[in-house]
Amino acid sequence: MVNMRGFTFRSLAFMLFVVFLVWSASFDTCIARRGKHWRQSRSNPASLAKKKGKIHGNSHHQHHTGVPKPKAPKHKAPALPPPAPKEKAPKPSPPQKGSTTFNVLDFGAKGNGKSDDTKAFQAAWAAACKVAASTLIVPAEHAFLVGPISFSGPYCQANIVFQVSIKYRICVQRKRQQFMLMNDDTMIFFSQLDGTIIAPSNANAWGRGLLQWLEFTKLVGITIQGKGTIDGSGSVWWQDYPFEDPIDSESELIIPLNNTVQQHPPMPIRNELNGKMPSIKPTALRFYGSFNVTVTGITIQNSPQCHLKFDNCVGVVVHDMRVSSPGDSPNTDGIHLQNSKDVLIHSTYLACGDDCVSIQTGCSNVYIHNVNCGPGHGISIGGLGKDNTKACVSNITVRDVVMHGTMTGVRVKTWQGGSGSVQGVLFSNIQVSEVQLPIVIDQFYCDKRKCKNQTTAVALSGITYENIRGTYTVKPVHFACSDALPCMDVSLTTIELKPLQKQYHLYDPFCWQTFGELKTPTMPPISCLQIGKPSGNHPQRDYDAC
Repeated sequence: MVNMRGFTFRSLAFMLFVVFLVWSASFDTCIARRGKHWRQSRSNPASLAKKKGKIHGNSHHQHHTGVPKPKAPKHKAPALPPPAPKEKAPKPSPPQKGSTTFNVLDFGAKGNGKSDDTKAFQAAWAAACKVAASTLIVPAEHAFLVGPISFSGPYCQANIVFQVSIKYRICVQRKRQQFMLMNDDTMIFFSQLDGTIIAPSNANAWGRGLLQWLEFTKLVGITIQGKGTIDGSGSVWWQDYPFEDPIDSESELIIPLNNTVQQHPPMPIRNELNGKMPSIKPTALRFYGSFNVTVTGITIQNSPQCHLKFDNCVGVVVHDMRVSSPGDSPNTDGIHLQNSKDVLIHSTYLACGDDCVSIQTGCSNVYIHNVNCGPGHGISIGGLGKDNTKACVSNITVRDVVMHGTMTGVRVKTWQGGSGSVQGVLFSNIQVSEVQLPIVIDQFYCDKRKCKNQTTAVALSGITYENIRGTYTVKPVHFACSDALPCMDVSLTTIELKPLQKQYHLYDPFCWQTFGELKTPTMPPISCLQIGKPSGNHPQRDYDAC
């Protein structure tokens, strides 16, 4: 029994010794297996102490207690926190339900001047169109490349504001109560700074040619406002001049002194990378079939053709805006009116390569005042009656206008063969400086190399010129009226025009078949005007009457 006890004790001791050896071997293997972490622990004892507890001496002292302590669960040493990533701008989100403000950036516009933002503008308009008195914002400090696009009704809500643009949207939110009035779905708007909408200069964006770039159609109460810029990238279109563009027939009256001035400037070098632009050139901004239209604050520059056009509109207000294009840019009218009524244009600066304001057929009740024009071709009614068409224009007032360096000043121009009438026109308080032809009526207008003579004409009557002063460089007055229908009731009051010899021949006033009245002496004397009415019977045909 004693032997059994001894045997048992010795056997138990031997077995414990074997277990101890096996455990020691496994411990060393474990240390070798995780050597990477072990080296880190030696270099940073504090991190190891957190994992294993307090360490005494070398590793072979860690097991002299006999029974091993339970192992702590394996886990990696806490790594140093990674550097904070650069904070990304929050992704734009569509406006909340019930919002009346729609920013094109919230609809995916990039605004970097290179990415095509046309679809974003379409989406923003589709949202704004559904909300009465909504505002579509084109924010400042961005350049948006936008292809041809139509912002159209007729099912849009009334009184939409197209804002180009606001500098900080947060300022708008904060000051909403100060700057906005809501009354029967109408809006008076707030502050703005500058942003840019750019037309594509690649021919592929235009197909075979379009008549307009940005178009607003069949809307009620549409307002375009802000201090932003609409840039038509026109220079890539103008380079085809003079081979594909009509000419202004008044240019034939301007004869250089030495005959060395080129009639047509040399062709610029074409950008072959973009290809040849279509022969049909677009208007930059056009309104069609709309009521109560307002354009204010913005700049429209470098349009391929006309800058701002109103066609079949009623109740138009344009003020405190700017048109800017070179004086030699072909056919780039500033503001073009056609079939539009009740139009007010004031406090506006217009510099372009054609008429600062062009008033075409179907226009009545047009009032233009406090406008600065030049360079350009002045303010014109017409050309009317082209291709034997009927033209009707009435009740036009142009006053308090300054013109500098323009080809013509105030002008009425009609084609031979037309019909209809122009009546009730007042040009008052016009200041001209170095204008080639300050006062013009031309019923033989032709923008081609040659036009055939015809006997019918648009009838002109009741045209008044008063307080027109300044300097001219070619001819002070040019009245060329129709033999079949002479101009009648042409009135001149306080005309003071002094010659300024530049590089052109100077001429005396010219009149042909022009009848009316000199209410005061003029300088120079306009003795060619026939006083009274024509002696022959020149009745206007009934079907020509407007």
